[in-house]
Amino acid sequence: MIYGGNTPFAVELRAVTKQYGAKSASVRALNGVSLGFPAGTWTAVMGPSGSGKSTLLHCATGLDRVSSGQVLLTGTDITQAPEAYLTTLRRRSIGFVFQHFNLVASLTAAQNVELPLKLAGSRVSKSDVFEALDQVGLGDRLHHRPRELSGGQQQRVAIARAMITRPAVLFADEPTGALDSQSARTVLALLKDLVRNGQTIIMVTHDPAAAAAADSVVFLSDGRVIDRLDQPTTHAVAERLARLEESC
Repeated sequence: MIYGGNTPFAVELRAVTKQYGAKSASVRALNGVSLGFPAGTWTAVMGPSGSGKSTLLHCATGLDRVSSGQVLLTGTDITQAPEAYLTTLRRRSIGFVFQHFNLVASLTAAQNVELPLKLAGSRVSKSDVFEALDQVGLGDRLHHRPRELSGGQQQRVAIARAMITRPAVLFADEPTGALDSQSARTVLALLKDLVRNGQTIIMVTHDPAAAAAADSVVFLSDGRVIDRLDQPTTHAVAERLARLEESC
């Protein structure tokens, strides 16, 4: 098993297999993956196209059911949990950030940030919304709509929205994929600050520079974990990824 140390895991996969289809048409997207993500750390997940990165993310969040094995979120086994329970758990314990910001165009930055609270039926504190936007450097953009913000600013609003519920784990799927290099650096620095303050982040990326910002990088191939790199550098990540793609 590849684990990150003795720190309690925020997310843990135990011998997880995910298979799509049946018999001769079946595809095994994950193949016996055992992997722990320590609380308060940032892990990047990389691999060639079709290696199982997105499936791992979906199974870890309960968006997709595993075919076999167990998934534990903050110590709770969610493998067989009812869908209603998973929906509530995701709203309270998980934050999502995607490549495409998924902001509601007709809403202001503040209204986009408070949306998860409203959907969960929770009380909305204007001071909490301001604090979330101020934390990402947008305290002066509360009333701006997405079209009035740059791509980097929109992604920071998306991060504030993900963090407003104070999730145990932040899942990021190519969070810098749609950004220019300067905006990407700003977003990565923000994520680094969140980790310094105890946030757990699991990030899928194809970008060696983004992966190098994380504490460690896990490499997948054909649905298996085949390598791990701690204290990564851009060069080391790019080299291992290139070697992996050549062998596929």
